[in-house]
Amino acid sequence: MQAGAVWIAAIGKAAAEMALGAHDVLGAAITRVLVITKEGHVPPEARALPAVQIQESAHPVPDTRSLEAGQKLLHWLRELPDSAQPLFLISGGASSLVEVLEVGVTLEQLGRLNAEGHASGIAIAELNARRGRLSRIKGGRLAALLAGRPGRALFISDVPGDDPAVIGSGIMGPANAGPDHIVRTIVASLEQAMEAACVSAEKMGLDVQRAPKRFDDDALRLAVRFSHELHLSPAQVCIWGGESTVRLPERPGHGGRNQQLALAAARQLAGHAEDVLLAAGTDGTDGPTEDAGAIVDGDTCARIAVAELDADDCLRRADAGTALAASGDLIHTGPTGTNVGDLVMGLKLSRQAAQSIWQHRDARGARVL
Repeated sequence: MQAGAVWIAAIGKAAAEMALGAHDVLGAAITRVLVITKEGHVPPEARALPAVQIQESAHPVPDTRSLEAGQKLLHWLRELPDSAQPLFLISGGASSLVEVLEVGVTLEQLGRLNAEGHASGIAIAELNARRGRLSRIKGGRLAALLAGRPGRALFISDVPGDDPAVIGSGIMGPANAGPDHIVRTIVASLEQAMEAACVSAEKMGLDVQRAPKRFDDDALRLAVRFSHELHLSPAQVCIWGGESTVRLPERPGHGGRNQQLALAAARQLAGHAEDVLLAAGTDGTDGPTEDAGAIVDGDTCARIAVAELDADDCLRRADAGTALAASGDLIHTGPTGTNVGDLVMGLKLSRQAAQSIWQHRDARGARVL
């Protein structure tokens, strides 16, 4: 960006880390920072940024904090001086974290749409499109409020195709009406995360097989597919990236889509002592839980049975988190500062290696990477 005062609006689960990165580059040129992010996703150093305003909000289901965040975003926009350069830092999660509803639309309607969308297992792009129709700032409407003034938007993408019109329900997607002079750049994506995982595995001397495209199917079907591909692959490591879907029962239990996928895969891995499968969200949270996902092996279902739980029943009730907590297979990373989708990694290891990795655990017994 050219020299001059820079105003930052950072929105999403990676907002705080993106704001810190911008400060590292732009320094004193930044005169105001608005950070809207998920509760618990603000490191201390972000709170210490000069002229920063932080709004911790709700995810994955919006609540009144989401509407408060929307009003703060509009206020930021109204106060934006003509001489300042706006810089938008957008990451996944913005759909829930910030909202200004259309006249006549209620928070209850928005919540119902989110709940029905997650329960039915529809693709994220379609759910974001439906959210955008209820909003005054999504679907390119925020860009339109800039009335043609130039600006820049940097995106950490968690959606297929890395389309700014879809990321965060299009909160900084192209305006549908009127001029738009926003320069949009994708700065991180799932493909980059997959490549980094491949490079790390290869540096360890492992033979790696990477999936050619993202996955987007039902978690139970994907679990069967991934397990069989791991069994049949000559490679020691298989890496997949994407976002699964889960159809929720009327009263779902505890867990997220990665935990559901991992538990379903554990059934397929039973009897394969050297096979290990990890399913985790790159942001460090899996759905409404505080865990990133889980890492399961050929003995996971046996450990669940010892705890007097039934893996099949937990899957039916979308209660994978309870089963995986009992088996000690949940993964806890804490917020990672990024959000590019989900990673699934299958490993073929010796029994000794499989038993020795990821043995650090937190107070709840979850594995800590």
